[in-house]
Amino acid sequence: MPHAQASHPLQHGHAGDWLRQHKNMPLNEQQRALQSDPTFRHLTPQQQQQLQQRLQHFSGLPPQQQQRMLNRMETWEHLTPEQKNQAREVFGQMRQLPPERRRMVTSAVRDLRAMPPAQRDQIIDSERFKGMFSPQERETIRGAARLPLAPESGEGNGPQQ
Repeated sequence: MPHAQASHPLQHGHAGDWLRQHKNMPLNEQQRALQSDPTFRHLTPQQQQQLQQRLQHFSGLPPQQQQRMLNRMETWEHLTPEQKNQAREVFGQMRQLPPERRRMVTSAVRDLRAMPPAQRDQIIDSERFKGMFSPQERETIRGAARLPLAPESGEGNGPQQ
């Protein structure tokens, strides 16, 4: 979800700080806190509405998914502009894949994340992966594997690699 990785307009410190600070409140209290935030009041009505929709979506997620989203926001904040462009390309390529293939590619990236880069490349170039994934899918996996990845929920915050 690329929109989840964009900087939070109300952030005063790190990406996701506002959400971390307010995530255990009921939605109606979160919405009140959002509407009373001076930064929120200076946004255009369209930006305010978009932010309210994102807050509602975030609040409806299970805690584990909320943590994953917060981890991705933190990681995104630390990417260089070049890495952000690369991430947008990879996410765009992933969106082009049919859902079942996207799940397989995502699973492969998840499995590769704990490996050193040389081992990742060796596996991506293996006969097994060549049999499982198209050349385009393997390049998508390779691109995703080169990005600093957000930790799984439950792990610490910040980029990994």
